[in-house]
Amino acid sequence: QVQLQESGPGLVKPSQTLSLTCTVSGDSITTNYYYWNWIRQFPGKGMEWMGAIAYTGTSFYLSSLKSRTSISWDTSKNQFTLQLTSVTSEDTAVYYCARALKLTDFDSWGQGTQVTVSS
Repeated sequence: QVQLQESGPGLVKPSQTLSLTCTVSGDSITTNYYYWNWIRQFPGKGMEWMGAIAYTGTSFYLSSLKSRTSISWDTSKNQFTLQLTSVTSEDTAVYYCARALKLTDFDSWGQGTQVTVSS
């Protein structure tokens, strides 16, 4: 059974890069038709989809975040990563990784990890 777990620093300084890793067990991240996503939830608000890496290795992003976001993977470790540059306090959120069949059928989520941007 697939499981996802986020990891990375919970505190990032403004202007620095937020880096998170999602470790996947129970399924290969190269499995056909699955997309591996990063989603964040701001305090008191709903979810914002940030981007994903597809089973082919192609990454794509929310337009408003594209210039600051990079999603990559290490298939040997069955992990995919998020890098968000030039962070500000507005990037403070709970960050989730999630699996989706194609791009809409989200069927597995990590527990989420709080990231606070503060000096």
